Amino acid sequence: LLDGLIGGVVGAGMTTALNQILEKHGGVQGVVSEFERNGFGPTVQSWVGKGPNQTISSDGINRVLGNDLLQQLAAKTGLSVQDLTQKLAQVLPDAVDKLTPDGVVPK
Repeated sequence: LLDGLIGGVVGAGMTTALNQILEKHGGVQGVVSEFERNGFGPTVQSWVGKGPNQTISSDGINRVLGNDLLQQLAAKTGLSVQDLTQKLAQVLPDAVDKLTPDGVVPK
């Protein structure tokens, strides 16, 4: 799904990581819910909505996704966890934004 939307922009490794995050959380709805549960509701809603995307720190990514998942993704992408969280902080807002083009989270 993401390959066509952002694959060319973020590269194969990050596309793999984003697909794994979506798969683990049951899709965009699950990812959005996870960010909301961890105190990033307004941030993730800005990614879904039609306005500008709020930023998130690599620490925020770490808090929401957890060290276990990040370790697995780092191993798959060949990045350190720190580099991975920094890259996810850059690309995840755009990925969620592109997967919710009408400002609505798909069911």
